[in-house]
Amino acid sequence: MTLGGVDLNLLIALKVLLEEGNVTRAGRRLQLSQSAMSGALAKLRRRFDDELLTRNGRDYELTPFAADLLPEVQESVRLLNRALRVEEEFDPATSERVFRFTMSDYAIAVVHDHLLARVRELAPNIRLQVDHLGPDVRRSERVLVDYDVLIGPMGYGFAGSSRPLWRDRFVCLVDPGNPRLVEGRLALEDVAELPHAVAAFGRGNLTPVDRVLGELNVERRIQVQVAGWLPLPFVIEGTDMVAIVPERLARLHAGPRGPLVAVRPPFGDVILAEGYWFAATRLSDPAHRWLFERLDEVSEMLAKDDAPARDAGHCQ
Repeated sequence: MTLGGVDLNLLIALKVLLEEGNVTRAGRRLQLSQSAMSGALAKLRRRFDDELLTRNGRDYELTPFAADLLPEVQESVRLLNRALRVEEEFDPATSERVFRFTMSDYAIAVVHDHLLARVRELAPNIRLQVDHLGPDVRRSERVLVDYDVLIGPMGYGFAGSSRPLWRDRFVCLVDPGNPRLVEGRLALEDVAELPHAVAAFGRGNLTPVDRVLGELNVERRIQVQVAGWLPLPFVIEGTDMVAIVPERLARLHAGPRGPLVAVRPPFGDVILAEGYWFAATRLSDPAHRWLFERLDEVSEMLAKDDAPARDAGHCQ
């Protein structure tokens, strides 16, 4: 079908190429070969007299013209579909889409059960690709081009649109034989004097606990530093160290489930709120809208999971 001498299939190809910022991924989404997508890109470059996508190492990036063009193309496709009473097709039951996530190890531990269960139930052929959330992600201009979803802590200045996922609080995690543990409690003096195992997230990336302890003039005696929260329970087992970790992670290793003890911190509740981020342009794609709906469902599930533990006062 043509309009004003323009093949409307090229309009769809342009929309997906600019949304994905990658020829291979655009071809996969449209179920076209890479050579077919490269041919479409060549035609579009001639049409607009602009490169549209340029190489940046092994990746692509949009030219300034392409970045300005993208919202106009999305709106044009939306209006055209509306006029023709056509909906862009996405059938989760048969789709073989690959959705790309970047998140921390802690986030994987929290969301993977619920998210995988929903995806397997509704879309058995869809695949999730998960990469680790790097320390430089706040300064990256490509993260929401390379990834469909970023999951991370709220308040860290990530780009894009965001929605909340879950809330957590920090607890002190220790070996049950720790000599400072008295009647299931640690004093602020204990936190100041015990050796600590801590998680590092890159230079300048402070956690809410870092800020609170700084306000209390408590300088931790750091004995071991690891990348991310997940290794900390294994590091402190059998030692006199303390680790201050999110409670959802502590539950996997404390009490009936594990060999450690989780106690409420002597400096009060410190909240960690996690959410997910995405490029606003993704909302024009029904597959992405479907994915975001599943993440919103996961958020509701996590809130329900959390209520009994909060009501029972899970930590000692």
